Amino acid sequence: MLTGAPFVAFIAATDLASARSFYGEVLGLRVIDENPVAVVLDSGGTMLRLTQVDDHRPQPYTIAGWEVPDVDVAVDTLVGRGVTFVRYNGMEQDERGVWAAPGGDHVAWFKDPNGNVLSLTSFST
Repeated sequence: MLTGAPFVAFIAATDLASARSFYGEVLGLRVIDENPVAVVLDSGGTMLRLTQVDDHRPQPYTIAGWEVPDVDVAVDTLVGRGVTFVRYNGMEQDERGVWAAPGGDHVAWFKDPNGNVLSLTSFST
């Protein structure tokens, strides 16, 4: 039933202004619309709604991620924009914080201003 329906992603934010700045300016996503309860962005053709919430408890796992052609280039670009990448105990990550998965994918994690865990992945071909 939903095969042809566009997907919409939601990310909770307690401070829409800082979320808008992070996703729009730091990550470079285009702002489509904004109002007092949400900021709507275009993420590669997918609608991403940053939704105002009063009480937010970030989860310890990845809630959203982007496929990038070269994770090292993407990490370096975001580091240059002030993003800090997360290191996890028990995972062998390189100096950039990139983990090489057993299947050859490369993944790096970072957090938004609300503590939501986000990722960048370069999939092996």
